[in-house]
Amino acid sequence: MGMFDQAKDLYKIQKQAKKIKKELAKLHIEAEVEGVIVTINGEQEVVDVKIPEDKKNHPKLEQFLLQAFNKAIKKSQQIAADRMKDVMDQMGLSMPSGSGQ
Repeated sequence: MGMFDQAKDLYKIQKQAKKIKKELAKLHIEAEVEGVIVTINGEQEVVDVKIPEDKKNHPKLEQFLLQAFNKAIKKSQQIAADRMKDVMDQMGLSMPSGSGQ
C-alpha cells in the first residue's frame, strides 16, 4: 500500500470518527442503581440525575450515585468502542484480539 493510499485511509477513518463522535454526543445512556438513575451522553458528560424521594436522605446515597455514574460511563465506553470497531473493521484495520478491548 502506497503512502497516498495510507493517507486516503487515514482521512476516511478521521471522517468516520468525527461522524461517530457527533452521533455519540446525541446518544443518552442511563444506568440505575437502587432507584438512582444517572444519564450521560456518549461523550461521557452527565445529562441528568434522578433520585427517588425515598432515597434522598438514604445513608448510602453517595455510594448509589458513585455506582450509577461508573455503570453509565462503562456503558458509554463500550458503545463507543463497538462503534469505532465497526469503522476499523470496514477499513480492514481491526484490532487484534486481546488488545485491551
